[in-house]
Amino acid sequence: NGKIEEFLKNFKNLEATQAEEPTTDGKDSASSPNMDNFPPPEGPCFHICQDDVQAPDIFESLMLFLNRKEYDRNFKNLYHFSYPFINSMFYGFSEEEELVNFFRLAREAAKKAGMSWALARLCFLLGRLSVKKLKFSQARVYFEEALGAVAGGFSDLYFVIALYTNLTVIYLTQKNKEKCAHVIDKATSLLMGIPNYICSAELESDILKYALKRTIFSQNKHAEARACFLLAKHYIARKQHEEALPFLERLQLLLNDLGLQNNLSKNCYFKLAESYNEKCLPHIVLSCIKVASSQSSNTLTDSLKRIDLVIKNAPKLYGLRKLGQILPSQTAPYLIQALSSVFTNEQQGLCSTIYLSLAKLYSHHKRYGKAIVYMMKALETDVSAKPEETINYLVSLAWLYILYKQHDVALAILSAVVDSSWSNPQQLGTAYNMLAIALKRTNNTKEAAENYYKALHLSEETNMIRNQAIALANFGALCLHTAASKLAEHYYIRAVKLFSKLPSEDCGQDFIQVLLQLGCYYVDGTQREKAKFYYEWAFLVAMETSHLESQLQAIKLLCQFYSTVAPNEAQCVIYNEYQLSLARKMSNKVLEGQILETISQLYLSLGTERAYRSALEYTKRSLGIFIDLQKKEKEAYAWLRAGKIYYILRQNELVDLYIQVAQDAALYTGDPNLGMELFEAAGDIFFNGTWEKEKAVTFYRDRALPLAVKIGNKTTELRLCNKLVELLVNLKAYEESLEYARTSLMLSVSLGNQLNERIAYHRLAAIHHHLGHCELAEHFYLKALSLCSSPLEFEEETLYYVKVYLILGDIIFYDLKDPFDAAGYYHLALAAAMDLGNKKAQLKIYTRLAIIYHNFLVDREMSLFFYQKARTFATELNVRRINLAP
Repeated sequence: NGKIEEFLKNFKNLEATQAEEPTTDGKDSASSPNMDNFPPPEGPCFHICQDDVQAPDIFESLMLFLNRKEYDRNFKNLYHFSYPFINSMFYGFSEEEELVNFFRLAREAAKKAGMSWALARLCFLLGRLSVKKLKFSQARVYFEEALGAVAGGFSDLYFVIALYTNLTVIYLTQKNKEKCAHVIDKATSLLMGIPNYICSAELESDILKYALKRTIFSQNKHAEARACFLLAKHYIARKQHEEALPFLERLQLLLNDLGLQNNLSKNCYFKLAESYNEKCLPHIVLSCIKVASSQSSNTLTDSLKRIDLVIKNAPKLYGLRKLGQILPSQTAPYLIQALSSVFTNEQQGLCSTIYLSLAKLYSHHKRYGKAIVYMMKALETDVSAKPEETINYLVSLAWLYILYKQHDVALAILSAVVDSSWSNPQQLGTAYNMLAIALKRTNNTKEAAENYYKALHLSEETNMIRNQAIALANFGALCLHTAASKLAEHYYIRAVKLFSKLPSEDCGQDFIQVLLQLGCYYVDGTQREKAKFYYEWAFLVAMETSHLESQLQAIKLLCQFYSTVAPNEAQCVIYNEYQLSLARKMSNKVLEGQILETISQLYLSLGTERAYRSALEYTKRSLGIFIDLQKKEKEAYAWLRAGKIYYILRQNELVDLYIQVAQDAALYTGDPNLGMELFEAAGDIFFNGTWEKEKAVTFYRDRALPLAVKIGNKTTELRLCNKLVELLVNLKAYEESLEYARTSLMLSVSLGNQLNERIAYHRLAAIHHHLGHCELAEHFYLKALSLCSSPLEFEEETLYYVKVYLILGDIIFYDLKDPFDAAGYYHLALAAAMDLGNKKAQLKIYTRLAIIYHNFLVDREMSLFFYQKARTFATELNVRRINLAP
């Protein structure tokens, strides 16, 4: 911000003197803070106090620094093999032995203070200094102590690598095979697996050579290439180029074998690119340019030639929009390469143009920080810019700061533009509008309204209808921001009226946005027809201007409108079809696949054979896209959806085929979660279907359930067990269902899911009843009832009591032949039925009680009472005859 202020100050001075070129100070001040390359601050330094080592706080700062669990960039000097910490981080000692004594005392202090990471790092440093003096046994003791202090922690991965590496080197040096065997594989894995680790041992090469042997034995060329790369890097860092050479050569051979590198020179690749350009093969052109640009240094001419080829070929692949970005995104790296070239004074204008192009590209992709950097550079380098161009630069820069949410900086720049005598009415109107936007976003509503009014007044004075419409639309947005909805509607409609008088080519995008905002305003209220009207109007204007992105934006809102606001499946299909055509024109394969999925689902929900066949067609098309994009998860689900549709269409021979391919695609990813979800979904096809339900058992029991157990997903395991219990009970496989019912109960208890626990008890009771285990059935039914809420809240709960007590009564009466206890359960069922007012249930229970009291308990009075009650309900329900036979 200070640099911006300085730049604006120089800008005002420049304006006052009417000079044509910016001053040197102004130019220097325009440099963006993000682009300055300040040297990194010096790391912490510690004084070795030999005279007062017993002071309690003498080690405090050092231990606090060393006790950080996470890696700090200042630790790099501590871990590096060349011992840079001796001279860069510690001072006040004449001999290294003084430093060693200081570390020893600090180690004791860290041990007393319980500072494990400080202790580990101090032991590591003492070990390193011992190695330097060839005291390997002493070093081993320190390293082992450091390893114990870390206690398996991996928060500072670089320290762990350095520690294991040094300890392994010590064991190798001392030929301690037994201890070495315990750590060398760990050290190897860390060195091979962690990128950019800090090289901390001179004999690290011995560990890497061991790793290389292992990779050769395992015939893993990728791992062998990694080992060769690390060995080459190790020797080159020590300027031992002769030792590095064989590993570099082997690495080159491996890269060629693996197809990771090509031997063609830069010029050959560029000539290939030009030839492929003539044959209209844009993919290969861009690939060749990329390899050519990465192989050697580039001149400005080389970079410009590559940019030219990218501009010619990228649109063939990605379909640039008519009103979209000027340059394709693929030009960015080559524009940056061009900037690394040397520019003559005559080429400074070209340099500014490149910066401006990069700013637009980064802004288009919402990388506003980078865009600001390049816009500032454009301001610096365009020394020949006219005053009007400078104002345009400043306005663009201010907009970038608004997008970057640095509103204070934007306000300072815009204030300078407003105060400048160089600003023309168009620029002033834009500046007032942008000032208002920035003020609105900082909640200065009153000042924002004042600036919108200034923009509106200026546009009215100069008869700039487009600017007038924009100011009115912004007023509408401000009113909506302050919850003045009716006033917002008024300004929006005025803006629409003005926009509608202008040619669509002049105001297309702004007009479309205002129409869409009005549509969103109405859809949030109750005026749905008006919302649809404005969405469709915006869509028509977007079609008229051939602006694909705006068409897509309007179509998405229309699809949302017809799917959620005013559901209409036919309209949804029509608009999604058009959205699909837009995705194709924009070469957006990801979006195309998503839309095809949506359309398929829409047709599937219609429920007719013709709709199912249409759904199948769209599913297959989405499948082809997912295969091309190598989206294995999406591909697996598309195969499965196709299998589901074939199941609905009863084309049995294809169902199993598609489900099998879906399984293969899921297993290819190696993701057990995906495999589990897909196997369950495959089982659901049969479980929720009307035929071949038994096939679901295989998917649940043999495929999905073992994966759920393996990855410890108890929620899914519970759901699968519940499905298996229901399925097996329906298939009358009661013995097998019993196992899963018990598992379901255990999982419900462990997860604390009371509803599932009650269901599990109920199912266990039902299964035991089917198996003739009446006492167990009674026990589990009672357990299920004990988990019901008390007091009862819903009618469904009361109905559950009626059904379960009736079942219990039947079990005791008919199976266990105990009419007295059975009567107790029937009385409980009767109480619940009376509370519910369920006449059919009461009739049934009164009949049961009448039978028991008449035939078994021999209580004529009670029997008559229950019989009369039953007759009353039978009359009401038009039941002709009551059977009192037991």
